[in-house]
Amino acid sequence: MLDKTLRMNYLFDFYQALLTPKQRKYMSLYYLDDFSLGEIAEEFEVSRQAVYDNIKRTEAMLEEYEHKLLLLSKFEERSKLMTDLKTAVTSNATPEETIELINSLEKLD
Repeated sequence: MLDKTLRMNYLFDFYQALLTPKQRKYMSLYYLDDFSLGEIAEEFEVSRQAVYDNIKRTEAMLEEYEHKLLLLSKFEERSKLMTDLKTAVTSNATPEETIELINSLEKLD
């Protein structure tokens, strides 16, 4: 399992188009630019609690999108299968093993 910051960064990459501009900005500042809640609150002239609530709601939304759409899960599985396929090719795996990995990749889409 990915650590929370890395997971949120991936989820943000996949689903940011589904967020409001304000949600995108808060998440970008907090997770990508490493701003504190206080720094974001100061920039937007809102309370630290308002920033915290917005970020927590947005995190929950991103997790819900992932639960329904599985873009991150498929990406992780695809990456693993590609690594396995590269290993199979370089280690002279049997054609059947290679075909099985290719079939697994095709099933993801």
